[in-house]
Amino acid sequence: MKKILLSLVAFALVLSIKVNAQEQTTPDWKRWHYLSEEEMNTPVRNENFVETDPPTGTPRFVAEFEPMQGVMIRYPLGIPTSLVVQLANNCPVYCIVSTSQQSSAQSSFQNAGVNMSNVHFVNASSDSYWVRDYGPWYIFEDRNPAIVDNIYNRPRPNDDNMSGVFANYWQIPMYGMNLEHTGGNMMEDGRGHGVSDNLVFQENGNNETNVRNKMRDYLGIDPYHVTIDPQGDYIAHVDCWGKYLAPDKILIARVPQSNSHYADYESVAQYFETTNCCWGYPYRVYRVDEPGGSTLAPYTNSLILNKSVYVPMGSNSNYNQQALAVYQEAMPGYEIVGVTNNDYYISWENTDALHCRTRGVMDFGMLFVDHRDVKFGVQEWQDSIAITSKFIAYSGQDLKQDSLLVYYSIDGGAYQVAHMTATGNPDEYVGYIKGYQGESEINYYVFGADESGRRYTQPVFAELDPHHFTMETYTPITPTEPTISVEQITFEDYTPATFTITNETGNPCTINDITEGTYGLNYLWFETSANLPATLANGESMEVTVGIAMVVKGYIETAITIESDLDTQVIPVFMNEELFDGVDENLVASYEVYPNPMSNVLHIESNNVQSVAIFNAVGQMVLFVENTNEIDVEGLNEGLYFVRISDKNGNSVVKKIVKK
Repeated sequence: MKKILLSLVAFALVLSIKVNAQEQTTPDWKRWHYLSEEEMNTPVRNENFVETDPPTGTPRFVAEFEPMQGVMIRYPLGIPTSLVVQLANNCPVYCIVSTSQQSSAQSSFQNAGVNMSNVHFVNASSDSYWVRDYGPWYIFEDRNPAIVDNIYNRPRPNDDNMSGVFANYWQIPMYGMNLEHTGGNMMEDGRGHGVSDNLVFQENGNNETNVRNKMRDYLGIDPYHVTIDPQGDYIAHVDCWGKYLAPDKILIARVPQSNSHYADYESVAQYFETTNCCWGYPYRVYRVDEPGGSTLAPYTNSLILNKSVYVPMGSNSNYNQQALAVYQEAMPGYEIVGVTNNDYYISWENTDALHCRTRGVMDFGMLFVDHRDVKFGVQEWQDSIAITSKFIAYSGQDLKQDSLLVYYSIDGGAYQVAHMTATGNPDEYVGYIKGYQGESEINYYVFGADESGRRYTQPVFAELDPHHFTMETYTPITPTEPTISVEQITFEDYTPATFTITNETGNPCTINDITEGTYGLNYLWFETSANLPATLANGESMEVTVGIAMVVKGYIETAITIESDLDTQVIPVFMNEELFDGVDENLVASYEVYPNPMSNVLHIESNNVQSVAIFNAVGQMVLFVENTNEIDVEGLNEGLYFVRISDKNGNSVVKKIVKK
C-alpha cells in the first residue's frame, strides 16, 4: 500500500462510507443490458457493480501496444506533472477530476507547459490515482467499442464507479462481468491470449472454471495463462513482474540467484519460453534485471502508448540503463523514455509505479491487421507462399484496396511488394511471396491502410523486426524424356480403350490438348474426364478414353498427339489386322448415315444392309436390328455412339454418331 494511504487509511475508509451514503444515486440503467424492471429497482451494492449478460457479439480485448486515441490519468496526480507534458504531446489526455479541483488541475498543467488543447477533463469523484486497477476495460464487440466492468474489491466506491462514468462519457455500452479483478493483474495480446497471476482465482473463491468462462465470454480471452506470483508481495499484480510487448513478446523481471524468489521468476519465464503465442511458436521472452531487496527497480510497470514506451526509473543508474536497453532491443523503432519520479508522496515503488497510475484508451476507429497464419521455422517447399490476413477498419471507412500489401525480403535483399486480393472470406485478403530458392531466408510483414488515413503493420515493428522463415532445401528436377508416360494403345476389337497419362517430370505439367491422328480413312475419337487444359502434379495421372471410329484394310497404325507445356508427344496406336479383313474402301465410302446428330430416327443410305449394331461410348451394345435402313433411336440417351453396319457379304463398317 502507498505511504500516503498508510497514513490516511482510517480517514479514507470513513470518508468513503460517508460519501457513499450521502451521494448514492440511481445508476444510469441504460448502460447495463438485459435487466428486468424488478432488477432495475434493486438497491445497488456498495461497490456500484451491476452484473449483465456477456456481449452477444464477438469480444476482442485490445492490447496495450495497439493504437490508442488517448490516455487516462487522475487528479490529484499519481505521476509527475512533467510526465503529463510528455503524454499530452503524444495523444489526448483524459483527466479524471472533481469539479471542485478542475481549476487547480488546469493551473498546475498550464504552469508545467502541458499542451492544454490535448487535455480533456472528465468530471467525476475518485478515491485514488490507481486508474489502471479501477479504470474501464475497453473491448470491441464485433466492430463496436464497449466497456467491460468488474468488481473492484477495494473500499473505494467512487473508483469502482469509474467504468460507468466513462461508458456515459463515450456513450458506449457497458457489460458487468461478475469477477473480482484489477487492471494491474491483467495483460492481453489483443488476439485472445491473456495473462494474470493466481490472485484472480483466490479473489473469486478458487473457482477456476467460472473465472475462465467469464474471461472468455466477456473479453474473448482464451487461452488464459494464469501463473504463480513470482514477486511474492502483497499486491500480487502481473504488471509488477511482467508485460506483453507484442503478441509474441513478453518481458519478465529477473532477480539475482541469491534472491529467495529467484526460482519462481525462472519458473514463470520458462513457462512462457515453452508456451506458444497466438502465432503458433513459443513466446520470445525478454528479461529485465532487478537487484532485489529495497533497491527501487519497477521496470515492468511501464506504459506503452502508441510508438512510445514510458519506463519508470529506479534508484540504480546501471540497472536503469540496462532496462532501457532491453526495451529498445525488444521494441525497435519505438521511443523509449525513462521517467523519474522524485516526489516523496507519489514516488515510484516496486509494487506501484507508472503503469498502475495510467490507462490507455483504445482507438475506437483503429485499423486492425490480423495475420494469424504466421510463417516461421522451416517451411515445406512450395513455388509460392500464400500470406493471408484480415483487415478490419473499425472506423467504418473503406480499405484502400491498392494498399493491402505483403512486403518481403529474400536472403537479405531489398524488400519486394506483393499486392493482396480478397479471398471471398469476410475481411480476408491474400498475397504471395515468390522468387526464393531452397534454403532461402525470408523476412516479411503485412501492411494495410484505410480511407480514414490509418495505417498499420504486422508485426508493428515492420522491417525492423519482421516475421521470418526459412525455405526447406530444394533442388529442382530437370525434366527428362519422355516427360509424359503413356501406356501403349492396342485395339483388339472395336471396344474403346482407356489409357493413362502420368506426369513423371518432377514438376507440375499442364496437358493443353489431345488430338486424334488420321491416316487415310482411319481415324480415332477420344474423350477424357478432365477438362483441358489440365494441370498434373508430379506423379499425378489422368485417364483418356480412345475408340476406333473407322478402319480400312491396309492401315493398321495411327496415333494421337499429346501437347503439354513441356513438349509434344506422338503416341502410336496399334490395331489388330483382323478388324479390317474384307473391308473394301469403296464399300466404306458408299455408306451414308444421317442425320448426325441423330434424334428419333437414324437413316442408312445403302441397298445392302444386313444388320446394324449400335454401341455406347464404353463399347456396350445398346441396339441391334436386321434388314432395315431406318432405325428407331428415340429410346437412346444423349451421348456418343458407334454404329456398326454389316452387309450381306460379311463386310462391316463402323461410324461415329451423336444422339441429341
